[in-house]
Amino acid sequence: MSRSAERIAETTRDIGRRLRAARTGAGLTLAQVAGRAGVSEGFLSKLERGQAAASIANLIQLADALRLGLHELFPNEAAPAKTMVAVHRANEGGLQEVAATGYRWRHLGGGAPLDRLEVFHLVFPRAKGMEATVSHPGQEHCYVLSGEVLFYVGDAQYRLKAGDGILIDSQQPHRAENAGRGQAEVLMSVAKPADAAEVPDWWRLSSAIPKEEKPKEESKP
Repeated sequence: MSRSAERIAETTRDIGRRLRAARTGAGLTLAQVAGRAGVSEGFLSKLERGQAAASIANLIQLADALRLGLHELFPNEAAPAKTMVAVHRANEGGLQEVAATGYRWRHLGGGAPLDRLEVFHLVFPRAKGMEATVSHPGQEHCYVLSGEVLFYVGDAQYRLKAGDGILIDSQQPHRAENAGRGQAEVLMSVAKPADAAEVPDWWRLSSAIPKEEKPKEESKP
């Protein structure tokens, strides 16, 4: 087994352990969490034992069902109650792969219980997109570092290239997909509402856009 395959396998097992710990800590059964997340009980059982890999959509659904931030399913150092100063170096914290999806990401800052801001570096694999449409409290800004990304927001769509950005009210159903020939990289900043009593989930699952429904292109100036 290659080092890359070993890392993916270990990440899969670690996600499974975290899912199980979150579920049992909340006093929930496999059936309860599976029902909330829209997956089968057998699939969830395999995930918890590290015997199956989850798609990005599955992870979003499970994090939502367990009231977790998606990053909490991945290895990370314990965060303080509020971030006072945090420096991220270029050679620190390599990109982590979401098993079986091709997505890679790293958490750049924020996300502590009293923080309002959380920042991520996302890498979209070639010819793949976030299959689920999501919505959640707050706002988010996505800045395209490289490649091209198609953002769906409500019933409109926006094609962004390197150097372009988009700021949205995250309550609107939204998703994104790679629109270029190679991988695309995005800097994503998520802000929770000022009056939020708890840390919101990174993404909250909403209804998926029907395939036959084509969002309208943004108007040209």
